[in-house]
Amino acid sequence: MSSSVQPAPDADRRPGAARAAAVLALVAAAAVISLLGPSAALDGTGEGTGPGARTLTLLRTVMFAALCVHVGELLTARLVRRVPELPEGPMPRPWAPTAAAVGMFAALGLAAIVANGNRLPQSLAELDLGRLYGNHDGTLALLEVNGFLVAWMCSMSRRPQTAALPLAVVVVAEALRAHPEQYTPLLGSALTLVHLTCAALWTGGLLHVLRTMARWRAAPAAAAGLLGLYARFATVLFAALTVTGVASTLRRLPLDAWLSTAYGRVLLAKLLLVAVIAALAVTARRRLRRERDPWAAMAPARAEVWVLFAVVAVSALLTAVPVPFVWGMPWPFGR
Repeated sequence: MSSSVQPAPDADRRPGAARAAAVLALVAAAAVISLLGPSAALDGTGEGTGPGARTLTLLRTVMFAALCVHVGELLTARLVRRVPELPEGPMPRPWAPTAAAVGMFAALGLAAIVANGNRLPQSLAELDLGRLYGNHDGTLALLEVNGFLVAWMCSMSRRPQTAALPLAVVVVAEALRAHPEQYTPLLGSALTLVHLTCAALWTGGLLHVLRTMARWRAAPAAAAGLLGLYARFATVLFAALTVTGVASTLRRLPLDAWLSTAYGRVLLAKLLLVAVIAALAVTARRRLRRERDPWAAMAPARAEVWVLFAVVAVSALLTAVPVPFVWGMPWPFGR
């Protein structure tokens, strides 16, 4: 690493109040997307959705965010072990146990909706736990709840990295849930599996890389090495996200339905946010490569992680709006 790398300047030390404000702003944005997103997306399309669309969006936003946080912490732990000359001192406090617990409660809320016939329950008396057994949606809902539960137990054990397996079960269950289609459902599930995995690694990984770099302010060479490792891995993730995203879009959304359907509008908003993320990522990588200074890349990288979590909320909104029905598309995207 170049000797021009300097310790982090004091001006770059963001106060706790500013970070708390940023978190509150992100939570507020997620709440706005969840509460106003379904009605805004459906306005003028002639489509309809269930009365629980807002709650469904909020619960899936929380569950996806929890998945990203936990998976990202596991990824960062592996990247840290590849950094030469690790600095002394404690690592950031683990967020994995909290993320797994939050994800489990969100998955429980989604399971309660399934137990009420995919309708928002008004009381506990309306829940029929028998609906969770012996059918597609119920089985997958239980897998997600149990996956987060086991991940929480693993995160509290002496081998927290074993949480990767139950979290993989959650991702597989979500991929299968998202594609109950008649034709080529396994292809759609496989695309979603790769897409969701890469998105969780990218989003959560960047969050925890930045947290770790904040602890390594006195070791700029190690911080630059960690960010460089993540940047190279993120390039592969972005390529996989692009390929699977394009393929899934071609399978599920006709070209003439981008503005006339709620699904198309939400997907367009997601693509615009992804474009912003790509620009921020390129800016951060260029600063790191040209200046050999990890602190120069911190500002765009921080902005990137906030926009990534906004994409998580928009992705959750996609699961709450109706998907345009496509009778069949040419191979390999349809029958």
